[in-house]
Amino acid sequence: MKKYSLPVLFLLIFAAFTLSVKAAKVDTVKTYSDAMHKEIKAVVITPDGYEQGKEYPVVYLLHGAGGNYKQYISLNHGITAWADYYHLMIVCADGNNTSWYFDSPVDPTSKYETYVAKELVAYIDKNYKTIKSSKGRAISGLSMGGHGALYLAIRHQDVFGAVGSMSGGVDIRPFPKNWDLAKRLGSYAEYPENWEKNTVTNMIYLLTPNALAITFDCGTEDFFFKVNEEFHEKLLERNIPHDFTARPGAHTSQYWANSINYHLLFFNTYFKKNNPQLN
Repeated sequence: MKKYSLPVLFLLIFAAFTLSVKAAKVDTVKTYSDAMHKEIKAVVITPDGYEQGKEYPVVYLLHGAGGNYKQYISLNHGITAWADYYHLMIVCADGNNTSWYFDSPVDPTSKYETYVAKELVAYIDKNYKTIKSSKGRAISGLSMGGHGALYLAIRHQDVFGAVGSMSGGVDIRPFPKNWDLAKRLGSYAEYPENWEKNTVTNMIYLLTPNALAITFDCGTEDFFFKVNEEFHEKLLERNIPHDFTARPGAHTSQYWANSINYHLLFFNTYFKKNNPQLN
C-alpha cells in the first residue's frame, strides 16, 4: 500500500471533496413590471443538475426594510448549498427598500403585491423548469419581508402553498412612524382603515385549517416578539395549524442566517409531501 505524508493526504482528501461538491448556479435577472412600468432585478438560484429536465419547486425570499434582492446571498453564504441539498430553486425578490410588499393605496407607483405574487412568479414559471402550482411554491421573508410573505401567501393561496416568516412585523399598527409605513398606507391618524386591512394579524379570517402550510419564528429579544406571540395565539384560537418557534435572539442578521435553514427544511418537507415525484 502506498503511503502519503499528512500534507499530501490532506490535499488529496480536499481535492476529492472539492470534486464531489455540487455547484448551484446564481444568476441576477432583470424582470419587468407592467404594473409599475419598470425593470426590477432578482436573484435566481438553480441547483446542481438543473439542466437534466425535471421540474423544480421554488422558494421565494423577501428581504427586510432597507435591504434588496441581494440580502440573502450576503446574509447566508451557504444558501446555494441548501438549494443543492434540497434540489429546489430559490428566488430572491426585490421590494424597493420599504415597499412592505403592498399594492399601496396611496402611492400608485408602488405595487409590489402585484409584482411578486403575479409578475415575478409568471416570469420564473415562463423562463425556468418549475412546478407550476401552489404545491410547488413557498414564500418566506425576514422582518418587513416576513410580514410580506404572510401577507402575499394569505391573499394568494392559489399561488403559494407554504409560507414562512422570520422576525416578521406581523402587526404593523404599533409602529405608525417606522420604516416608511405611512408613505405606503397614509398616516394612521388619517387612514386607519388602510392599516387595519393591510396588517397580517387581521387577515387570519382568510385562512382555513390546513389550506396553507405555515411556519414562523422570532427571537425573544426582538422588538417584534410580542406581535408574533399574539399572532400565534390568534391562530390557535381559530384552530389554524402552524409551527411557531420562539428562541433566544434579536433582530439581527445572525438570527436570520440561522433561521432560514429551518424554513428551507420545512418547505422541503411540504414539497415532498405534495409532489410524490420529488421522493
